[in-house]
Amino acid sequence: MGTKKILIVDDELDMRIFLSTLLETGGYTPILTKNGKEGLQKAREMQPDLIILDVMMPGAGGVLMYKELKTDSRLQAIPVIMLSAVSEKSFSHYLKMLKVKIEDTIPQPDAYLEKPLDHEHLLELAGKILSPGDRAD
Repeated sequence: MGTKKILIVDDELDMRIFLSTLLETGGYTPILTKNGKEGLQKAREMQPDLIILDVMMPGAGGVLMYKELKTDSRLQAIPVIMLSAVSEKSFSHYLKMLKVKIEDTIPQPDAYLEKPLDHEHLLELAGKILSPGDRAD
């Protein structure tokens, strides 16, 4: 079956390196991108098993990428862990505002982690989301 691929989308180089190292030691194959545009491109090319997505990024930020993921029939089944310094409550409110503007409903992410990140909790969450039987491939 091979190792699970996790797409990391974060504009901060330090965070990409940290997450990449953490996931590699956890037995996963990280794929790194630095913005939403690159992230969507890689998601379409690689069909990762999980996406870790930063909310606050310049340009087409994480919220817009998340909206694109969840409204694209080829990508919407990929689980997403949102990662940000923005509180989960603020993110949920923003999603509700986006829903007003579009016809499709946008589901909540599979998980939302606030920075500073608890690395053990992230690995535990990734394992839970990617465990066999939780997701149909």
